[in-house]
Amino acid sequence: MAFVVTESCIKCKYMDCVEVCPVDCFHEGPNFLVIDPDECIDCTLCEPECPVEAIYSEEEIPSGQENFKQMNADLAKKWPVISEKKPPPADAKQWEGVKDKVKLLEQ
Repeated sequence: MAFVVTESCIKCKYMDCVEVCPVDCFHEGPNFLVIDPDECIDCTLCEPECPVEAIYSEEEIPSGQENFKQMNADLAKKWPVISEKKPPPADAKQWEGVKDKVKLLEQ
């Protein structure tokens, strides 16, 4: 079982999760992070670190966000690995808690 980054991360892209990952399974896109399910070791360290509660185990993905499981797997193949925390986008705070951000995802 792997963990999955969901919609709450879009345009927030806080990287507290990246800092604690022991296997470098996070990949960075323009305004979103994803977890490579083949690299994730289910250590659970990233989930509590996310300030916008965007990370869930595969079995606990919120209703309506199940598509993020496949999206994480697909985008992890395209985007580079990130292993060090970077600053969030300047406008990240204004995107916290905003719903229906999937249309804003930059690939």
